Amino acid sequence: MGLPDDYRLMARIRRFEERLTALKDDGEIPGSIHLCNGQEAIPVGACRALRDGDYVTATYRGHGWALSRGVDLVGLFAEMMGRDSALCGGRAASPYLSDPARWFVGENSIVGAGVPVAAGAALTAQRTGSGAVSVVSIGDGAMNQGNVHEAINLAAVLDLPLVLVVENNVYSEMSRIEDMVRVRQLTERAAGYGVPGRVVDGNDPDAVAEAVGEAVARAREGSGPSIVEAMTERLVGHYSGDAQHYRPAGEIAAAREREPLVRIRRAADAALAEQLDAIDAEVAAEVEAAVTAARAVPFPDPATVKEHVHV
Repeated sequence: MGLPDDYRLMARIRRFEERLTALKDDGEIPGSIHLCNGQEAIPVGACRALRDGDYVTATYRGHGWALSRGVDLVGLFAEMMGRDSALCGGRAASPYLSDPARWFVGENSIVGAGVPVAAGAALTAQRTGSGAVSVVSIGDGAMNQGNVHEAINLAAVLDLPLVLVVENNVYSEMSRIEDMVRVRQLTERAAGYGVPGRVVDGNDPDAVAEAVGEAVARAREGSGPSIVEAMTERLVGHYSGDAQHYRPAGEIAAAREREPLVRIRRAADAALAEQLDAIDAEVAAEVEAAVTAARAVPFPDPATVKEHVHV
C-alpha cells in the first residue's frame, strides 16, 4: 500500500465513525460506542504487515481494526444498528463484533481481556503449524490488568507468535497514564517478560507498519512475542457522551494539528491534495451508500432470541 491507499483507509475509518456518531445521535444506534478518531494510522499500518490467516483481536475501540482487516462496511453499519447483519446478527453491536471470515477474532468490552484470547489464537497457530501470527491491540490502561501480564508471560515462555500493540493515547478512560504508572514508556515492562519492546509514532502508518512488520516476522519464524507501543492521541471522548471535562483547555485542538489525516494533508503538494480531495468524496459516497444498504437489512426475528445462548 502507498500513501493514497493508506489515506483512503484512514479516511474510511474516520468517516465511518463520524457517520456512526450521527446515527447514534439520531437514535439508530443502541448502546454506547467507543471511537478511534485520531488513532487510525495504527490499525492501518499494523494490518499492512499481516497476511490472510493472521488473527486480529481488538478492544471495544476496534472499528478501525475491523475495517483495516477488510470487514464489510455495510455489515458493520447493520451490526451497529442491531440489525440481522452477516457478522453477528445484530447481537454484538459496537463492543463485541467479530468476523472470522476476515480473521478478525473480534472486540472485547473487558479491558485487556483480548490478550488471553489472542494468546489462544497464537497457541492454535503454533500447534497446527499454520505459520499464522496473532496480533492484539490494547489501550495503555490495559497494561495494568493482571490477565494481560499472565498472557504475555505465557506467550513468552511458550514462544507463541503473538504481537501486542499498545495504543497509547495518553488517557486510560479519564485518567492520564502518567498518573498511573512510574515507567516513562510502557514497553519498559517488556524486559520483565524477556521479550522485545519498541516505541513508534502511532500517527505514522509507515512507522507502525515497519515496527509491527518486524515483530510479525520475528513471531512467524518462531522467536516468540513482541510488544509495540504506538504513541497517539484521542480526538474524542472515551465513550459517546463523554464531555471530557478532565482534559486541559487546548489539548484536543493541539492534537488535531498532529493527527494522521491532517499530517498527510499538510505534507501534500497540489497534485496530491487534489487526489486526496477526490478520495474524500469517494469515501463519503461509499459510506452513505453503506448506511442506506444497512437500513435495508431487517431486524432479527425475535423467535431466534435463544439461539447462540449456552446454558
